[in-house]
Amino acid sequence: MSSEERDNRKTDFGDHIATADAGGKRKWIYALQPRGRLYNLRSIISVLYLLVFFTLPFIRIKGNPLFLFNFPEATFIFFGKVFLPQDFLLVGIGMLVCLLFIIVFTQLFGRVFCGWACPQTVFMEMVFRRIEYWIEGPANKQAAANRKTWTTEVYIRKGFKHLVFFLVSLLIAHTFLAYIIGTTALFRMMTEPVSAHIGGFIALLAFSIVFYIVFAFIREIVCTVICPYGRLQSVLLDKNSIVVAYDYLRGEPRSRRRKEAAAAPAGDCIDCNLCVQVCPTGIDIRNGIQLECVNCTACIDACNMMMKKVNRAPDLIRLASENSIAAGARPKVTGRVKAFSVLLLALLSALVILLVTRSMFDATILRVPGQILQENTDGTVSNLYRIKIVSKSLKPEPYHLETTDGKAKIELVGKPIDSLYTGVASEETFFIKMPASKIIQRKQKIPVRIMSGHELVQTKEVTFIGQY
Repeated sequence: MSSEERDNRKTDFGDHIATADAGGKRKWIYALQPRGRLYNLRSIISVLYLLVFFTLPFIRIKGNPLFLFNFPEATFIFFGKVFLPQDFLLVGIGMLVCLLFIIVFTQLFGRVFCGWACPQTVFMEMVFRRIEYWIEGPANKQAAANRKTWTTEVYIRKGFKHLVFFLVSLLIAHTFLAYIIGTTALFRMMTEPVSAHIGGFIALLAFSIVFYIVFAFIREIVCTVICPYGRLQSVLLDKNSIVVAYDYLRGEPRSRRRKEAAAAPAGDCIDCNLCVQVCPTGIDIRNGIQLECVNCTACIDACNMMMKKVNRAPDLIRLASENSIAAGARPKVTGRVKAFSVLLLALLSALVILLVTRSMFDATILRVPGQILQENTDGTVSNLYRIKIVSKSLKPEPYHLETTDGKAKIELVGKPIDSLYTGVASEETFFIKMPASKIIQRKQKIPVRIMSGHELVQTKEVTFIGQY
């Protein structure tokens, strides 16, 4: 990079994102492979992350998947528990908990999730980027090859790279689909004729193509343009947030040569530009916190390596807050963070209580319209009700109704429901009968116990109306 380009980078970085030039044309990022303690730690975390991602759909509890996100059938499983559209309140509170957690986490630690745990970054930097290094060589070799007229070797390498990219995308798409339809349905789709699963194969192909395009061509644009999380930083971060930061007090003014340093006072930054060359989004962290920074810490490793070579103290670039850089202040938990944390704790407590008290059946009992009561020839009075019930169990569950009111009796209308099935709404009509001589008030509450075998699942109260 020429000195003129360096000067421009210092002054015009706010006019456009790092992956585009002043005219808006995309600049392809050739990021050097980082090396260092933090990169090694990221690699270990990424390996564990990938192991979890690829094995989680196959983990089962009592024959049932640990996680399932079946959007077509509106059935979701978390830690072996079924959630249906009837659990809208739980889902709503859960989403609020996630949103508040993101707000609190970002205020405290910046965008570290993006660089260390986001699927886009993990797959891009730890899988696809490494495949690219393996096939096409280091970043400088890739850039040099693309600037020249492509030779036969370049065509072969690029063709092989894109073939491997698509095969890996196909593997990711299969795993992604397993989270939606389950491994059993996925294996059935893989072993049976295509004609029997046209919709599934179209979805699989679509996912594969999308993943391939994202990781082969779109790349860091997902983080800098498409994903809204980066833009949240402008309203979530403050001067106490921990971010990847350049110590400008120690690093400025920059000096590339020893003679320059001897002629005038200079900071520790030798302007080697290595922090820019390893950045997967192409930014210069020395310009301060920027939208494109994903806190991957690659620049920290690069700078520490260079500081060691020139016998200077490490951590010129480090994880720190603006206040700690400017004034040496310790990290501070602000009132805003405390307020959001209290709200998060309250919602989390409500979510836990709702989960603990959640019933296996979701039932509604209503009086059948058009009839208030019926006086029978055997001296009893009956009220007609209808129950609508949905099971949240992963297996068929036995079901019957009973009442603990010694004066009342439940009498079913039509064929009884023997078992309830997951997500299937079942309806049953029944009478509650009571001897007229035992009715002492016009309206009274009757408990209806919803049973699964000998287990009490839920108790509902209905209003029984006697004679006028």
